[in-house]
Formats: sequence, structure tokens, C-alpha cells
Amino acid sequence: MVNLFKRMRKLKSIVNIRIGTGAAILPTPTSATPDYPAITRLHLTYARKIYNGHQGARHFWRNCLPRLKYHNPGVPMSVKQTDDQEGPAALTIYFAERASKPASITAAVAELTDKHAPAPGDAEKTAIVDLRNLDYREIWNKVMNVTGAKEVPASAEEEAEVKRFEQMREQSGRDRVRIAAIRQAKKDQERMLQIARGEVEKLREL
Repeated sequence: MVNLFKRMRKLKSIVNIRIGTGAAILPTPTSATPDYPAITRLHLTYARKIYNGHQGARHFWRNCLPRLKYHNPGVPMSVKQTDDQEGPAALTIYFAERASKPASITAAVAELTDKHAPAPGDAEKTAIVDLRNLDYREIWNKVMNVTGAKEVPASAEEEAEVKRFEQMREQSGRDRVRIAAIRQAKKDQERMLQIARGEVEKLREL
């Protein structure tokens, strides 16, 4: 049974990286459009601690970036964690030749720089998305808007797997409560027996 649960947890982690927030296909040289050029790479910078607006960027790194990398294995993605809570929480997006129109507008409004982001190549243009004080879902919406990423919907089989894992989690919780109640009842019974034995010993001493 233990091995079964270990296997199910492993399967759940595989499913979780395939679907959910961040599961999307970035534009490639073959799928790029005039509005959304190909994405050549990404760089994320944020502070190690969550205060001063870095919480969303950290959650984006934990929840979204693994899925994005899974679906775009050929796109390099680098991360820089800093100790500077006053520093930027930023995602630098590298485009082939030119930035998308939403990216150009975002960059013009933000006027943000990130010294930790690698310099773009001769054939690259960059746009920096300000992530400070944003929830990771808000960050993901901005990333989709800027890059033109297409979300990968969960298949019927994957949705069924997620539902099954949730049912297992709920059943596991009920089992823990039931086992805890059995153990507590056993302890209570042993305690009552000890008290009863003590009373018997007292009567014998009279």
C-alpha cells in the first residue's frame, strides 16, 4: 500500500507539471506571427524573501515556470534569486528580432531595468515585465498577453487523474481521522483499565 501511494504521488507530480497555470506553448520561429514574434529565452529575477512585493514572483517561479519549461524545452529559462528586497521582481522576455506590440507598450510604461538579466544578442529584443506586488496568476496573465503564449488545455484523461488524486487525498484525510480516533480510544481504554486496577489495589490494602 505504501508503494502504491508513493507511485500515485509521483504520477500526481507528473500530471501537475503538465497542466495548470503556466502550461502553455510560446511562439516559435515556425508559429510566430506579425503580432507575436518567437520567444528565444526568459530570465526571472526576484528576491529570496517574499516581502516588499516579491511573493508573486517567487510563486510564479515555483508554480508556473516548471510548466512553461516542460512545454517549451528548447527555450532557455534562467533565474536569479537575490538578497535585495528593494531590487526588481522582473521577468525579462527575449524576442527574435523585435518585441511584440504589447511588450513594447509594457516596457515603455514600466521603464524597468534588471542588471541580472543577460544582455540580448544581436538578433534579440527584450521587454521587462514588472512583477512586483502581483499575484502569480496576474503575472501569468501579463506573460500571456506579452508573449502570445497559447495555454495547453488539460485532456479528459488528465482531468480524470486530477479528480482521482483529489479523491485519494480526501480519503487519506478521512483515514487519518479514523485511525487517530481508534488510537485515542485505545489509549482511553488503557487509561481506564489502569485506574480500575489502582482502585482494586486500594481495596485490597484496606
